[in-house]
Amino acid sequence: MKANSVSRPERAAGFTLVELLVVIAIIGVLVALLLPAVQAAREAARRMSCSNNLKQLGLAMHNYHDALGSFPFGFSDLEALWTAPVLPYIEQQPLHSTLIFQESGVGNWDSGSANTIACATPVGMFRCPSMPVPLFLTNEGITNRVPVSYRGCAGSNVYSDDRSTLPTGIPAGARALEEINLNGIFWGNSGIRLADVLDGTSNTVMIGESRTEPNYVKDGQAMDFWQFGCPQSGGWVSGGLGGTEYSEGLGSTGPKINARKDPTVAGVIMEMSFGSFHPGGAMFVLADGSVRFISETVNLPVYQATGSRDGGEPSGNF
Repeated sequence: MKANSVSRPERAAGFTLVELLVVIAIIGVLVALLLPAVQAAREAARRMSCSNNLKQLGLAMHNYHDALGSFPFGFSDLEALWTAPVLPYIEQQPLHSTLIFQESGVGNWDSGSANTIACATPVGMFRCPSMPVPLFLTNEGITNRVPVSYRGCAGSNVYSDDRSTLPTGIPAGARALEEINLNGIFWGNSGIRLADVLDGTSNTVMIGESRTEPNYVKDGQAMDFWQFGCPQSGGWVSGGLGGTEYSEGLGSTGPKINARKDPTVAGVIMEMSFGSFHPGGAMFVLADGSVRFISETVNLPVYQATGSRDGGEPSGNF
């Protein structure tokens, strides 16, 4: 070693502040790029699960039809919704056996009855995993009532629960859910057969997904859809008027898909519309048991025609 040489300190290993900031920025960019992909993958899984729910409900409807000769009623004069009689066909016979179909102190849907206990029993097949709603909500005196994602289709020209609340500006000949002989597959005490679906089972909506938001209310109408029973329909008599809120179990293809997202639409029409929390549309099961995703941008007359079982409308691309 030379006498005049000077030793230099070794550089400490590690990152400089600039290098650390660059690494953090790169990680942030990667996370920003990955999160949408992860969310999209999760939504795809939820949508597949929703599709499977509807497929099973479609099969259940056909099994019910094979056993009893028709599809179940949309709702009955005993305040039951179609989700009640279909229970044995989705492997829920024990739950079905607890229901009491009669007007009495132990039947009906009064608080504390066997029926309201069933209403507080979740059945996963009635719920889309994309629905951001609590599993239980107390409503109409029913503690821990279970909201659902799927409703039967009453027709292509139904715009309100009651004739008295049909809004202005709707098509001529519009109907209400309290009426009978609607042009869909479900209404009060209905019993439609496959032979009655003259427009073709692959062209006719049987069950549709709904954008369930019980805490959203417009014009006095909540977007609340429930399983098994509809207490407010009490007093309805087939062929007459009375009761209300049949939309808790039935919807219509008259209003556009996801009408709930359009603030210009009247509350009674929002409540009747099908929709979902999936991006861009909603899932439906057709009368042949097949499941379809229909875009919310679908041509409205084509979409409306899918709700009619015997209208003779030409089928379009939906």
